[in-house]
Amino acid sequence: MSKKILVVDDEAHILHVVSLKLRNAGFGVLTAADGEEALEVMNSDRPDLLITDYHMPVMNGVELCCRMRENDAIKDIPAIMLTARGYALEPEDMQRTGIRAVLSKPFSPRELLATVREIFGLAEAASPDEAVA
Repeated sequence: MSKKILVVDDEAHILHVVSLKLRNAGFGVLTAADGEEALEVMNSDRPDLLITDYHMPVMNGVELCCRMRENDAIKDIPAIMLTARGYALEPEDMQRTGIRAVLSKPFSPRELLATVREIFGLAEAASPDEAVA
């Protein structure tokens, strides 16, 4: 069974690029456009990993991660935060929220995939379709 990843971003092109890269690497992908929708998706179809943007309407990425930690059913899901360049999270905020990595936009889809594999403890061997990307 492949790992399921929830990608949350209010920018449709980011959702598309990230989802495509993850699906091509063999992961199942769920999507949401904001933090509120993400919580609904997580409660109905628990993912193995959350990739979320920081700046979103309704609820930002840090608030989303904090709300996850309040729910026993989803509190242990690790997260990757996508941020605007130059924005950094304090180490205590990362620990408190379960954020395992922060990537600045614009980011390399390859770098994101490597980070996902590292969190899942998967080998770094690239599949044939990734070598071209």
